[in-house]
Amino acid sequence: MKIGRYLVFFLLLMALLITFGNRGVVDNYLMSKRLARLKSQTAEITTENNELKKKIILLRSDINYIEMIARNELGMVKKGDIVYRWAK
Repeated sequence: MKIGRYLVFFLLLMALLITFGNRGVVDNYLMSKRLARLKSQTAEITTENNELKKKIILLRSDINYIEMIARNELGMVKKGDIVYRWAK
């Protein structure tokens, strides 16, 4: 009878370790969720990197793009342009 109790205790302990222990079922589930989140972040960062690379190429080579950036972001104007100011 004692061997049966020890066996039941041992099996219960092993079940707990498999479920909640290091690299157990719960840990595996949490890691898979984290992996999915990290893959999503990696995809977003890769997309952002590709967009930035395209902007770099345009800034190095396309004079029209450089002019658009200078006008929109820096507020520059060309000689001969008429500037309208809105009073608040």
